[in-house]
This record gives sequence, C-alpha cells and structure tokens, in this order.
Amino acid sequence: MRVSIIDIPKILDERGNLSFIENGKYLPFIIKRTYWIYDVPGGEIRGGHAFKTQEEIIIALSGSFDVVVNDRFNEAKFSLNRSYKGLYIPRMCWRRMENFSTNAVCLVLASTLFQESDYIRDLDEYLKLSEKRHDF
Repeated sequence: MRVSIIDIPKILDERGNLSFIENGKYLPFIIKRTYWIYDVPGGEIRGGHAFKTQEEIIIALSGSFDVVVNDRFNEAKFSLNRSYKGLYIPRMCWRRMENFSTNAVCLVLASTLFQESDYIRDLDEYLKLSEKRHDF
C-alpha cells in the first residue's frame, strides 16, 4: 500500500460528532501502539525519521499540521486538519511533521510496539537502505 489519506468513520450529531477506529476495520494493519504529540512550540519539526518495519496512521485530532513524506524518489506534503482523516504511511518512508498550529494534537496509530532498532534517524542511512519506490 502507498501513502494515502484514509477516511475514518464519522457519525454526525447536533450534540457533537463522533469518530472511531476498530482493529480489523478501516486500517491496513492491527494497532499495536498509540501515542500522541502535543504542545509543539512554534516553528518546531517533529519526526525526521523512517521505520524499517513500522506502519503508521497519523491523525490531527485537534488543530493542524503538515506531514512531509519522502520515499527517496518523491516528496509530498499532506496538510492534516480533520479528525476524521488519517494519513497512512507505510514502512521505509521518511517523514517529518511541521507547521503545527497552536494547541494541535497529533495522534499516531502504529503497527508495532516501540523498538529503537526499527528507527532510521540518519537520512544518508535511509537513502542507502531504501530500494523500493512507494509511488505517492
């Protein structure tokens, strides 16, 4: 699967809307870990790495931010600002998050448990390891 926007179910209600995610539905993997990023100071960049095996769905629960994804051959920017839209990022894609709005909350659904050895934090190392093209 390639980098793509995933629609998350949305139930509209005059009292407030509700969205949900269930393992085995709507996502290309089973969720093994969930984490969130918040209180990002103005101008800061998060991410700046790739994963050897981990896949992710990134969701802007509140506010907005941009996710820049690079597969060695292509670079694309995705602006996330809706809590019912997720950005799927497959393994071996370099990503960084930037332009966080005030009070933005970024939710990340991951396909693996945390494992430091899965991270590729050096861009040169990533370029050497990446062999496949992930057409956006």
